Amino acid sequence: MATIKDIAKAAEVSISTVSRILNLDKTLNVSEDTRKRVLSIAEEMNYVTIKERKGKVSNYTIGIVCSFTETKELSDPYFLSIRMAIEKRCLEENIGFKSLYLSKIFNDDLYNYKDLNGIIAIGIFQKDEILKLKDLSENIVFIDSSPEEWEFDSVVVDLKYGAKKSLDYLYSLGHKNIGYIGAKVTPHNSNDGLELINYRELTYIEFMNKINNLKEEWIFKGNFTPEDGYALMKKALTLKEIPSAFFIASDPMAIGAYKAIQEAGYTIPEDISIVGFDDIPTAQYLSPSLTTVKVYTDFMGETAFNVLMERIKDERLLSKKVVLPVNLVIRDSCKSI
Repeated sequence: MATIKDIAKAAEVSISTVSRILNLDKTLNVSEDTRKRVLSIAEEMNYVTIKERKGKVSNYTIGIVCSFTETKELSDPYFLSIRMAIEKRCLEENIGFKSLYLSKIFNDDLYNYKDLNGIIAIGIFQKDEILKLKDLSENIVFIDSSPEEWEFDSVVVDLKYGAKKSLDYLYSLGHKNIGYIGAKVTPHNSNDGLELINYRELTYIEFMNKINNLKEEWIFKGNFTPEDGYALMKKALTLKEIPSAFFIASDPMAIGAYKAIQEAGYTIPEDISIVGFDDIPTAQYLSPSLTTVKVYTDFMGETAFNVLMERIKDERLLSKKVVLPVNLVIRDSCKSI
């Protein structure tokens, strides 16, 4: 479905101009030719206003289920932005939705969710949790994980590429002593039939082996939180040989690492270079601004919504896995040595 942005691009005018023309703003000072061109393009693209969309009766309701707690979501903009992108698409398409946390579903009556036509599941889920979701709907799209790919749709990002790009960049600056700070992965029971791989850590290990410089004492693992980033970096700074650079698997962890480095009297990037992962809004405002891998969370949410609606409306049987690209955003937290 066409958006105001699409029309603005085709008409070669600003988004605000298109919006005001489509809303019949008589105070807008534009030529009649421009007004007619915008209206003509909107008609050709079958543009439907938000007001008209809201007037339609929705036949669908989806569940947006988070595997983590509300507190964790609020502390990590990565997850919050994914959910908000999904909710935005629901509102645009007049699709009913229920935003839920996994713990609530396990303690609630399944009858309360009998109206769900599909589920978008954000995060990592255990086997019993997936079975619980299946009780609510057979139409499930996972974001950030892809369990049982032969059965469920999923939307993930190219973590291996992002990690490799980060490590290549640090190496190009002369860094060979590179540490890793990331999250622990709790293995699933082998009977689950699920495989959970930490691609950021795996890529780091492969890279360091390739340059013949892998050292187990340079690998630190905890949770994707600023608190653990802080604690793990403090531990790293007690090493006899401190790496000249760190690849950190999430921006919230990098924020904590910044604090630990500065408290210890070191500076970034003069003493230690840092590369993060996610590109949360705060990253560009750190001092120095954080070089990090950008994950397009809005696009993840939008893509998951589209995949789910396709599954529901078209009754597609074959599952689909969508791998979205990431991009290294170079700022000021790395130095050539």
